Amino acid sequence: MNKAVNNGPWSGTWVAERLGVELVGDDNLTDLLGLALRRNPKRAHLLVSNVLGKHVPQSPSVVYGHGFALGRRVRDLLGPAEAAHAVVLGYAETATGLGHAVADGLGTAPYLHSTRRPVPGLTPAGGFEESHSHATSHLLLPEDPALLAGDGPLVLVDDEFSTGNTVLNTVRDLHARYPRTRYVVVALVDMRSAADAGRLEEFAREIGARVDLVTAASGTVRLPDGVLEKGQELVARHEQGQSEARSEAPRRPASADAHPEPLRPASSDAFAASPRPASADALAASPRPASAGSHPAAPRPALTPPHGHHVTRVDLHWPRGLPDGGRHGFTPAHRARLERALPDMAARLAEALPPDARRVHVLGFEELMYAPLRLARELEQIAAGTDVRFSTTTRSPVLAVDDPGYAIRTRLVFPAHDDPADGPGERYAYNVAGAGFDAVVAVVDSAADTPALHAPDGLLAQLAAHIPHVVLAVVPSYVPEPAHQPERPAMLPEPLRGPAFSSYPPEEVGWLLQDLSDVTLEAPTEEREEAIQSGGAHYAESLPVEYQPSDQYQELFHAALRESATRIAQAVGVVTETVITERSPRPVLVSLARAGTPVGILMRRWARHRHGLDLPHYAVSIVRGRGIDANALRWLAAHHDPADVVFVDGWTGKGAITRELADALAEFEASDGITGFDPEIAVLADPGSCVRTYGTREDFLIPSACLNSTVSGLISRTVLRADLVGPHDYHGAKFYRELAGADVSVAFLDAVSARFPEVDDAVDAAVKELQAGDRTPTWEGWAAVERISEEYGIHDVNLVKPGVGETTRVLLRRVPWKILARAGAGPDLDHVRLLAEQRGVPVEEVPDLPYTCVGLIHPKYTRGATGADGKAVNV
Repeated sequence: MNKAVNNGPWSGTWVAERLGVELVGDDNLTDLLGLALRRNPKRAHLLVSNVLGKHVPQSPSVVYGHGFALGRRVRDLLGPAEAAHAVVLGYAETATGLGHAVADGLGTAPYLHSTRRPVPGLTPAGGFEESHSHATSHLLLPEDPALLAGDGPLVLVDDEFSTGNTVLNTVRDLHARYPRTRYVVVALVDMRSAADAGRLEEFAREIGARVDLVTAASGTVRLPDGVLEKGQELVARHEQGQSEARSEAPRRPASADAHPEPLRPASSDAFAASPRPASADALAASPRPASAGSHPAAPRPALTPPHGHHVTRVDLHWPRGLPDGGRHGFTPAHRARLERALPDMAARLAEALPPDARRVHVLGFEELMYAPLRLARELEQIAAGTDVRFSTTTRSPVLAVDDPGYAIRTRLVFPAHDDPADGPGERYAYNVAGAGFDAVVAVVDSAADTPALHAPDGLLAQLAAHIPHVVLAVVPSYVPEPAHQPERPAMLPEPLRGPAFSSYPPEEVGWLLQDLSDVTLEAPTEEREEAIQSGGAHYAESLPVEYQPSDQYQELFHAALRESATRIAQAVGVVTETVITERSPRPVLVSLARAGTPVGILMRRWARHRHGLDLPHYAVSIVRGRGIDANALRWLAAHHDPADVVFVDGWTGKGAITRELADALAEFEASDGITGFDPEIAVLADPGSCVRTYGTREDFLIPSACLNSTVSGLISRTVLRADLVGPHDYHGAKFYRELAGADVSVAFLDAVSARFPEVDDAVDAAVKELQAGDRTPTWEGWAAVERISEEYGIHDVNLVKPGVGETTRVLLRRVPWKILARAGAGPDLDHVRLLAEQRGVPVEEVPDLPYTCVGLIHPKYTRGATGADGKAVNV
């Protein structure tokens, strides 16, 4: 565990000298705590933690390390058996992040923290009062009430254990509802008096439970007589003096190198000291390496607040459905998803920072402590040489005094911006102004991304008045569905089939989709691209205009089909035999519409050709960033054993859909309790090395990728738009009946199926060889895409589309920037070269390219743009 380093005098000296307050205890007590004064009728002094990440900016590794180490100690105390059944409960708002870190240290414990944000329709599982706090009412709102109903140990985490009242109130309430035999109380510091310690022991005997205590340090606060009144008088005197000083001093405009008086709401009676410039000795920082932030920032600007300072919004790509914290429960599975996503999210933050930022502050938001802390810690690790600090905003009003012996040097005041249940009021950020930060990353949840946040007196404007660069990152607020949802329809619609929907024969495939053929969904390619890249629309909310191939392009398609039919037939046989042997003897084929649909039909035909099997086959929608159609899964589970379902796709690129399916099925299992669906996808070609079940790992031309609906049963790409697809509807798609004259869907299938008899022996040999080898995914494709994204200055893997199939999609549906082709690639790329020529897109030959080709979508696209920076280039 990292130790906080404090330079200069102890940050409790100012209060100790004026009020006679003493901290007595362990040697490290004053390293962990400073002192301040606050306007509170119950307790004048405030113990200010140097390692909590609330009031004092601190290294995120130090903050996280202290909580994690406490969790490890709890795990050792409980032993493996009891630790495996423990639940961790943290206190809002101050200990929400600390409790998370303790749960991480335990390793397998789910986590819940109390909250002051009620959720309509969600019944509290408990509640209690924090008697000394400025805001007392705590609610417990787990999404799963059973989280607190077990009989394993309950671990309660707070930043300080001062009187024990909060813990007593909590245990009293929960023990009456969910009695258990063991509790563990965890705090950074135990500052109870001997009398208070005795009360907890007596209470434990009363309820017949064991209560253990784990802390980083212990001691007591010695308070002289009359300290409350003296403290209140001292606060009042400084408030008045600071108010008079502000009224006499002329306001001066803020600038990047000045730290003026913070902007304040008109109704404020704030009493903060004027922020001071950073001192060289206290705020020294190491140079930022060029690699940490040398690329242009991808995020779009959010607003320009007063004084000309610039605020940039960055899209974290927070995993869909992942809770933003422990307000409604955070499980080990959630933790694993967050760990996987953190490197990419931190990289996005790093790209948004100016290259010369040497000191960066990540500012969390009230109860939202853990997500910003983990982002800050990840940023600290990848941005070597950058001094990263972390703290959060707070509800707690504290006097600010610009003295090195005082814990709260500066204070920013701004209105609450999350529409709190207890009404409007002031909020605060301490020790941020005047600390010499070059940039600040404000991390809020979406419930707090309101006009008040962006107002002239809001948090962003306050930060921008003091710090040259402000970045805003918004984490989606996770709100459980109310317990009483409208009932789902008892019967979901039966699958759509041809000829009413699609040009495929009805027995070939059933579409678990709704027909949106009468809705106008098409938009010009350039318009769609600009909307998608600006964040104004999701790609699944509209359709590209269907590409109508020229005679020359159609001839290329037919030539490619003649050349590749045998190779495709063999790959179909290999993947189908592998599925029947390893997955299920009578699989239910479920294609991911639409690229997977022709492959699913071919696999069905192979099973009939080779084994006489008549396999069920359906097509369902999956949307990157939105997941798989849950209603389609419900229909499948009602009609088939989920264990027999095999998801089918055409090919892998970098593996994004592979990951999307795994995450979506995990969420579906958690929401519906339906288990058995296997996230492993069976594909015709796996050039990205993302799956174990494939026909080949070569990157070759699959002719069904050359066209859109006219080789896919005249069905469009799937659509997911809130005004068209309700919570109980299948995703949608269109049937382009008017394109029947150009349809080659069945001709493609027949051409490949006709080659089945001639590849029987080759399939047997290939299957035997595959089953004897190592098919573990290496994710080589993902690594290659990340490298290409950086080498070409794109910095967004979603704009890099590897493989022949994905490159073709880029040319048909998106705004391509350039095509990378493997040097010496042959006829597989004839159609790509023709499309590129028709669209004026350069084809660049690259040696040692891991794919036959890679399509690069135009980065930062705007209409008229030709350059990678989104601007027109004069040539």
